[in-house]
Amino acid sequence: MFKRLWTIFARDIKVGTRDFITLFVLIFPLVFAFGINLITPGINDTTVNVAMVAGEDPDREAYFDRFAHLTLLPDRQAVADRVLQRDSLIGVVRDGSGMLVLAQGNEPDEAVELVKLIAVLYDSGAQTGSEQTELVSLGRTIPPLKQIMVNALLLFVSVLAGMLIALNIIEEKTDKTISAIHVTPVSRLTFILGKSLTGAVFAVLMSVIGLFVTGCGQINLLQMLPVILAMTLLSIMIGFIQGINGDDVMEAAGSVKLMFLPLAGSIIGYELLAEKWHPFLYWSPFYWAYRANEMILSQNGSWAQLLLFVGINALLGAGVFAVLAPRIQKGLQAQ
Repeated sequence: MFKRLWTIFARDIKVGTRDFITLFVLIFPLVFAFGINLITPGINDTTVNVAMVAGEDPDREAYFDRFAHLTLLPDRQAVADRVLQRDSLIGVVRDGSGMLVLAQGNEPDEAVELVKLIAVLYDSGAQTGSEQTELVSLGRTIPPLKQIMVNALLLFVSVLAGMLIALNIIEEKTDKTISAIHVTPVSRLTFILGKSLTGAVFAVLMSVIGLFVTGCGQINLLQMLPVILAMTLLSIMIGFIQGINGDDVMEAAGSVKLMFLPLAGSIIGYELLAEKWHPFLYWSPFYWAYRANEMILSQNGSWAQLLLFVGINALLGAGVFAVLAPRIQKGLQAQ
């Protein structure tokens, strides 16, 4: 059986790499993961950029470097030229016995005021540390925006896994090989498992790679695995039914993409709606998967809470399976 599963899996990989849409599905999660790193700041990032003359006032440079992105340039003219560039950057240079703040004029008022405040704090001798103050970290190491986007990436991967299944089924129908399965030693269960293997491997592998690419690899991956598998199984069932009912690749891909609507609705509803409205989202498996992923990414939940979310997701998936399994079986017999 395992040899036959491997044969089906290897054939799907070989055939899939010849199709542009399949290649796009395989590459998209990586592009999305790298894009997250480009557009989301770190949790301690600041939007204030300051340029100073290198070596002009080392103590002041070190002080500013604690509060802003500091750029050191060789002379005052270089600082002025840098300020006049299109991005938002403020210059701080020595002017006699004092300091001069250089601004182009279109910088945000908050940035200019912050630079002035840092300068005043330094001149007044304010210390950046205090013996009477203790920092207590709550363990949130992922910026809120980045956490939302990484969570969405994990859900997108599960939907793309279903799309892979649909594309593979369409390919089999095009080559008229499904009907040939009925006269081979390959059972219908083995065929279904073999076809599902591609989506399952893709979902797990791309989810783990996406977590490490976005810098979230420090989370508990064992907790993440049940969520990934629960969503992947649901997506595989949707992929099978869409692949069986579809007549061409574009139709199947378009049908599976409809799953993005409840996915996006679950994310938007959870983030924007008050908690009293969340029961209206309880029907969606994506809602429970999103909550489970949020708990894992923020590293503030327990196994009991995770198993509750995954259990609800599994019950919803079982309901979908009860509806779709007879249709999938009938569809395979008819091919």
